[in-house]
Amino acid sequence: MSFQVAKRARSDSMAANGRPSGSLAPTLPLETVRDGAKRLGQLGLLMAAVTVFFGILDHAVTLEAHAEGTRHVLELAAIGAGLILSLGISFLCRKEILEPQQLLDLGLVYEVLAALTVSVSFHATPFAAGSLPRGWSGVAVWILAFPMLVPSTPGKTVLATFAAAAMDPLGLLLHAAAGATLPRGAALVHALAPTFVSACVAIIVSRLLYRLRVEAGKAREMGSYRLIERLGQGGMGEVWRAEHRMLARSAAIKLIRPDTTSFGSPVTSREVVRRFEREARATATLRSPHTVQIYDYGTTEDGTFYYVMELLEGYDLETLVEEFGPIPAARAVHLLRHVCRSLAEAHQGGLIHRDIKPANIYVCRYGVEYDFGKVLDFGLVKTAQSPGGSDSRLTAANIVAGTPGYMSPEMALGKENIDWRTDIYSFGCVAYWLMTGHRVFESSGSGIEVLLEHVKTAPVPPSQRTENPIPPELERIILSCLEKDPANRPQTAEALFEELGVISGPRWTLEEARRWWLRNPPGQKRKEPPAEEGAASAPLFVGMGSALK
Repeated sequence: MSFQVAKRARSDSMAANGRPSGSLAPTLPLETVRDGAKRLGQLGLLMAAVTVFFGILDHAVTLEAHAEGTRHVLELAAIGAGLILSLGISFLCRKEILEPQQLLDLGLVYEVLAALTVSVSFHATPFAAGSLPRGWSGVAVWILAFPMLVPSTPGKTVLATFAAAAMDPLGLLLHAAAGATLPRGAALVHALAPTFVSACVAIIVSRLLYRLRVEAGKAREMGSYRLIERLGQGGMGEVWRAEHRMLARSAAIKLIRPDTTSFGSPVTSREVVRRFEREARATATLRSPHTVQIYDYGTTEDGTFYYVMELLEGYDLETLVEEFGPIPAARAVHLLRHVCRSLAEAHQGGLIHRDIKPANIYVCRYGVEYDFGKVLDFGLVKTAQSPGGSDSRLTAANIVAGTPGYMSPEMALGKENIDWRTDIYSFGCVAYWLMTGHRVFESSGSGIEVLLEHVKTAPVPPSQRTENPIPPELERIILSCLEKDPANRPQTAEALFEELGVISGPRWTLEEARRWWLRNPPGQKRKEPPAEEGAASAPLFVGMGSALK
């Protein structure tokens, strides 16, 4: 991925239809256009190899029958031109010098010119008097295969296919002009008929494929958005990168299909959709900039529920630590205060997240901001007003909802009357992970063993599990969040925000964050020596997939 989001959005819009939005002309789905451009490049390489192979084979097997003089030069020129055309189109597709739709349009020109080179090369072997032509020409095979591999709209396919078919008699005429003897009557019809039959078959088949591709594209549309690529998959659904059909705006779409199962046990479609819809509604009520923003939600004809959220450029905190190692205290405090802002609004609105963990917290570039924290995935949200209500879980019977490594003791015990302080315990687990690179409790056994540790075992102070310096005030806050009794924890996320704000020591500055991000451009999988802020570099990726872990 790259930072050229605006450029890609514009190119994707043009790639989808090759003309401004609102046109009524036939179009292809965006993903089909992109895949077609890739196949065109592969077809160019294959065609180059075939040209060389049959050029050598023809001269080795039928050397004595080949033309000499002008016609021999004509054949060699056709082989050379075919090689240049095929390698050239492959190069353009591989380097993505043009937009995908432009490559497909150029591919139609390539289809016609390549048909001419094939015809000239094929007809270099003269027709023997009194004998039938030597089977189907390479042009017939070429025009039959090309539209099946490289998609285009019906009108363009018809024009290109018949133009390519016309290259077969043109190649024959070029040899006749150079002194060859043309077949006559039935022999001429027999020589050219397969090419034009192939053209008709190619047009019919391409129309069928076009309809299938368009229908497949419609199946990938969610409201005003078109699915582009899957970013992640988990127990509660999938997350896809998507594009708005009218606006140059990327988004992430989370969706769940009716046959989804959760936590390894079957869940009825109605329950799953209710849980998913509640997540969308709950998140949409929140306005904190540190909570992922929801644009839209709905249900498709096949029962797939979806909601559209902002697409973030960054990585989740689980990936951050796995790739970089524990982060410096100043940076951790900076990010944790952002999480506090999101949780404070949710808690004040009566919402409890219940699944705060590193994979559900993103750090990203957000406008001109660097290291901007975002809380995601309110899939297990419940309201504090109805702790024991029938809608509080919407999971399979007797299943504890949440993630064992970050679950509060009261949730591990399955208590129903939990409140927002369960999120504060999980917050402490996240802070522990950021500072040490370890979970509070790590067991080689089952998740049940980890839950029991949360219930009965005192955590090891984070300073004893890392060599990185941890300010005493920060360690005290982390351990207070990890108290077994909710009454002994910080009582609100707002209070946590204030406590983190008065920790002494260096601050994580905007300039430090900016330099870190500039040293780590998207897509670079590398690590650099620890810098002054104590963090190594890691790949930057665009997406929301880790929120489903």
